[in-house]
Amino acid sequence: MFNAPLPAVLLAASMPALYFFQARAHTYWLELSFAPIDLSQGRYAGLLTSMLVHGGWAHAAMNAVAALTFGTPVARLFRGGVGLVVFLFLYIVSGVVATLGYGLVHWGSSDPLVGASGAVFGLIGAATRLTGGGGRVQPLTHRGVITMSIAWMAVNAVLGLIGFAPGSEGARIAWEAHAFGFLFGILAIGPLARWFAPLPDRTDAGKV
Repeated sequence: MFNAPLPAVLLAASMPALYFFQARAHTYWLELSFAPIDLSQGRYAGLLTSMLVHGGWAHAAMNAVAALTFGTPVARLFRGGVGLVVFLFLYIVSGVVATLGYGLVHWGSSDPLVGASGAVFGLIGAATRLTGGGGRVQPLTHRGVITMSIAWMAVNAVLGLIGFAPGSEGARIAWEAHAFGFLFGILAIGPLARWFAPLPDRTDAGKV
């Protein structure tokens, strides 16, 4: 029976839970969104708060499913209180890097960006290096890591070009943010695992 770690379950559950309150708010929490023009005007809070806001139920649900799926192997790698902090650090910083990268690419734009997709792609990048490793982080040069990375970025680029994904509801797909989040996750998981993953558990961390 599939038994996902509590941090991954709580992270996934938080997305529809937050959207439940967002959908009932008078302002729809749009003040928490991020627009690239914020950077030039010295407003940086949106780099973090935009991850709390989604564009619809489908958007929140899609990110929740992805967070549970790809957050599970990552959360299994890191155990205990320190592991929880590391897991959240990877998720949150992936999201901030993703949003910042998007803002730099679209400098000066006033189009709002919402959603945790960039942070989720950080988990996808990290999980990519855990696939087939028996709980150990695969090297970046591993054939499977390279193949999966190319596949993920190809899918991401296609979604960006055709402008469609479940839950997008006609909004532009921020595929650049996804790419930045993925890049951070796939690079950060290596040093984070070396520093914080408990050695005795590494061989068991990837088992379902």
